[in-house]
Amino acid sequence: MDARLRQWRADTPGCNVRVHLNNAGAALMPTPVLRATIAHLELEANLGGYEAADACMAQIEQCYENIAALLNAAPRNVAVVANATAGFTQALSTIDFKAGDAIVTSRCDYTSNQIQYLALKKRLGVQVLHAADLPEGGVDPDSLRDLVQQHRCRLVAISWVPTNSGLVQDVESVGRVCRELGIPYLIDACQAAGQIPMDVTQLGCDYLSFTARKFLRGPRGIGALYVSDRALQRGDYPLFVDMRGARWLAGDQFEIERTARRFEDWEFPYALVLGQGAAVRYAMEVGIDTAKLRSRQLATHARACLESIDGVQVLDRGREQCAIVTASIRGWHAADAVKRLAQRGINTSASLREYGIIDFDDRGLESAVRISPHYYNTMDEIEQLVAAVAELVSMRDHFQ
Repeated sequence: MDARLRQWRADTPGCNVRVHLNNAGAALMPTPVLRATIAHLELEANLGGYEAADACMAQIEQCYENIAALLNAAPRNVAVVANATAGFTQALSTIDFKAGDAIVTSRCDYTSNQIQYLALKKRLGVQVLHAADLPEGGVDPDSLRDLVQQHRCRLVAISWVPTNSGLVQDVESVGRVCRELGIPYLIDACQAAGQIPMDVTQLGCDYLSFTARKFLRGPRGIGALYVSDRALQRGDYPLFVDMRGARWLAGDQFEIERTARRFEDWEFPYALVLGQGAAVRYAMEVGIDTAKLRSRQLATHARACLESIDGVQVLDRGREQCAIVTASIRGWHAADAVKRLAQRGINTSASLREYGIIDFDDRGLESAVRISPHYYNTMDEIEQLVAAVAELVSMRDHFQ
């Protein structure tokens, strides 16, 4: 592992200047990803945008192969989209909701998703139902089953890993419920991709969206959407489909693209597409199981060390916890603590109440510092973070 760790860090120039523990926000890109992205921009500058895309079509197609392999799917099931939320919205828009229809979700779903549900409620009269949590945290599949059976449920949508917690929700059990009851199932895997193996055949989902910039270590502004054969065969397509997703056949007729590319837009940032493809390839060379094991070891160590500090409360719940650590620091709003840590060369981020209102209100929280190590981080970097947090507690206690 030491030799591999040295190589990962050598591939990551940012490791020389920062302690980067904000991989749940945007990870440091490895050099091969950076090179793939820049190389295409240079090609566009020399050849022209259309011509550069034509020249790289084989590499672009390989990006779909890479993503399909990551998901244990086929390239026909992969759409490249702007980000996880964009893919999530596209999937959500396939359903012709009517007043009284229900969306069943969890109490920990991502803020943008919750806003979209509420917008559908306001505009169309859709019910938004939140399944209960298990006592230890995370969605309760039995509660979800009851809600689906008791209401006119048109969709189940779950965030696999919430943005505001290290909780890992049991999306596979939810998938079994949805398959049994014949309900379309959408997973937001934004925080899972790159740190948790994703096998859509086991998850049983109709749709799964993710972004490149987080634990996959890709560029910002690009992501992907998995679309199952079941959804394709139903004829699902997004509300606003454009000329990449369909062909205009006559004045009053169009034909939908046969594959998941019906969810794509014609205007494509090909440099980012190639960067995402390189990021997925790099992640698979590292091994998602390796990334999972090592990042969780670092996160577990961080939790144990932080819990030993008087004045720090670790907030993560659930039967399973991932490489996201959330904690409150006595006397500090998370945003202020994050700024102080950044001054010490340590990157973290703040989870605010508005990012997870239901979950945070249940626990009486206003904010939390989010610490998210990845496989290329070190135990020494965790120790630096813990020492800096202890200093923050001491500093505030001194002035109080």
